[in-house]
Amino acid sequence: MSLAVTSLDRKINDYLSILNIRQKKALLTVAKTFAEEQDNNFSDEFKAELDSRYEEYINGGELVSEEDANRRIRAIIKGKSKK
Repeated sequence: MSLAVTSLDRKINDYLSILNIRQKKALLTVAKTFAEEQDNNFSDEFKAELDSRYEEYINGGELVSEEDANRRIRAIIKGKSKK
């Protein structure tokens, strides 16, 4: 990951901490829409995990930490590369 992306991620996280729950849900919807519009090769398992996390959050679930999310993503990617 480039330094510019890391810096941008940090800035986004700084703003997230000051948003209220309604604003976070709106932002999550926008981010999910952007992700769905991209031409990507994500596995069905990865997409299902994203959908599950999205529904869980919309229904009052807590956001997972960036570290936890990255760990889960790496596990899915590793599983895909072994197939």
